[in-house]
Amino acid sequence: MNSTTSSSAETVRSAREVFTAISGLIVGMFVAVLSGTVVSTSLPVIIAELGGTQAQYTWVITASLLATAVTTPIWGKLSDLVDRKVLVQISLILFTVGTVIAGFSTDTNMLIAVRVIQGVGVGGLMSLVMVAVALIISPRERGKYMGVVGGIMALATIGGPLLGGFLTDTLGWRSNFFVGVPFAIVALILLQFTLHLPKPQNVKVSIDYLGIVLLMVGVSGLLIWVSMGGSQFEWDSVTSYALGIGSAVAIVAFVIVEMLVKEPIIPMTLFRNRTFTLSVLASIAIGVSMFATSVFLAQYFQLARGATPTESGLMTIPMIIGQMGASIIIGQLVSRYGKWKGWMMLGSVLALIGVTLMATLRYDTPFPLVAVYMFVLGAGLGMVMQNLTLIVQNDTPPQQLGAASSGVNFFRTIAGTIGVTIMGSILATNVATYMKDGLGKFVPKSPDEIDALKHLATGDVPNMGSLPDSIRTVVESSYGHGIADAFLIAIPLAVIGVIAIAFIRNKPLSTKNSAEQLRENAEESAIEVAGAEVGAATGSIRVISEDDDRVRDVQEPVR
Repeated sequence: MNSTTSSSAETVRSAREVFTAISGLIVGMFVAVLSGTVVSTSLPVIIAELGGTQAQYTWVITASLLATAVTTPIWGKLSDLVDRKVLVQISLILFTVGTVIAGFSTDTNMLIAVRVIQGVGVGGLMSLVMVAVALIISPRERGKYMGVVGGIMALATIGGPLLGGFLTDTLGWRSNFFVGVPFAIVALILLQFTLHLPKPQNVKVSIDYLGIVLLMVGVSGLLIWVSMGGSQFEWDSVTSYALGIGSAVAIVAFVIVEMLVKEPIIPMTLFRNRTFTLSVLASIAIGVSMFATSVFLAQYFQLARGATPTESGLMTIPMIIGQMGASIIIGQLVSRYGKWKGWMMLGSVLALIGVTLMATLRYDTPFPLVAVYMFVLGAGLGMVMQNLTLIVQNDTPPQQLGAASSGVNFFRTIAGTIGVTIMGSILATNVATYMKDGLGKFVPKSPDEIDALKHLATGDVPNMGSLPDSIRTVVESSYGHGIADAFLIAIPLAVIGVIAIAFIRNKPLSTKNSAEQLRENAEESAIEVAGAEVGAATGSIRVISEDDDRVRDVQEPVR
């Protein structure tokens, strides 16, 4: 009786109390996403100044995403085993250190290397924040708060480029890497004093080190093979076969190891859960659309439309409004009425329409149309992105909460990473083809035109402001068409996302948070053990009727 009363008392929390409890998590997630996206608008300027190529441009993004993808399930598994609060703080510190070092980069290779450190920290924050929110808030109420979290993520994801463009034009691109440091310090202080999470069950920690190595080798090799094949080495070459086959063997070995070890990073038993499996498929589509938009919109506005970094950031405002507005409003509606399926179906259809429209972009597409395209895609992503994690957590045992939450984030990130890598390769190839066709019969008439052609021949990302008008229009047209071609990859994946969400079981949202479910499970286990002990002593056996689940006692003589 007392435990029930206590549980009920803990369940009733005001919105202010909940936001106080998760304030450090929200600020931590904001600084992670902001620091990762604030450089996206200035990235064309950064790569041009550091002398990087289009392939290196993609790898600056891919390196961080890869590290995030590989470490997300590891952080998630650790959260089921060790102190979650400490893990959140460690991940935030790692991310901040990597970000500051990136600000002192002297060449593109150094920038790519330190982005890996950033990615490791982001992997922890993306996974652990969702786990912590699930432990504090029930699924029914979670939609309201996840909507706010999703809105803040959307603000940082799409608003970061706006801030980055302003900083690049006023203080220089290096300032982008330092802007998040004060927020990180505030987040660490808030985490220390406001975040109180239940300790994981007191069990012996067993970490799957072999699985970690196989996962890193398999995923890294796959991305290197996809991104460099056809440019750094021929597809039909020993290097290509070694990377392709080696990556496949490592991934297959990882799956086998996960089936055998005691504490797998990604428990294969999760795939027996229909909700988890279909959510993974849907998250793949969402991941590609989300990351591709973040990566390639800045290039479109600056390289295809000739915008400055600040103008590029301002042009993304329709995306901010669509994604942030849908995330917050739909989150509130899900919490109020407990209905999520219809909103997710609508969101997945809007995401499909959005990426299809993005695939029609050209360098001279009227901006009002581009704004509509971005708003539609942003609204679709906002409706689906956070709710995918919500419904998985709602249909997962509390003991596997960390692995399940991080699993969805893992597949979303890894799909986004592979998708962005493939799209970047398509962009680089098609832009080169379109420029070759457009400039094939062009005869340079001035030293500036000759210098511009020589620079374009190197494959480096061009500085549009320095190109002569006679060449600039061709380059802008090439990038506009090439970026649209890259979005074609996202269309079939978006279709799969719609189908997957349509078949997810429409399970009502629970009104109990994961911490309460864990306590109830522990109490039920204790009652069952006590009942068994009494039954053994008295000869009474507890029998459960399969028809109505009623419990009755049957007396048997003790022999």
